[in-house]
Amino acid sequence: MSNTKTEKSVEKATQEVQLVEGMFTPSEANHIINVLIEQKVNFHKLQRLSMCEGCETADTTYENNRIEELLKEKQIAKDYISIARKEGYNVVINGTLNISFVK
Repeated sequence: MSNTKTEKSVEKATQEVQLVEGMFTPSEANHIINVLIEQKVNFHKLQRLSMCEGCETADTTYENNRIEELLKEKQIAKDYISIARKEGYNVVINGTLNISFVK
């Protein structure tokens, strides 16, 4: 009797979604960036709320830190776009989501 080992090849599943692509006025760019960041902030706020339901001592450090980081990034983007507005530039945004499977 021979002992053979069958190797299964695992195909890496990935997907790219072109979320935002194009040239925008500073006002449009500011709106797009604010909406995207606020949605992510709201996601983390809901995660934090869900964790705290029934457990007031839940560790929400990651969610709190991520919300703070996102709000800082929102302000940085606002300041950057303000420069474009003052100097008469349009803003190019290219945002791609890379999605893949992990175990």
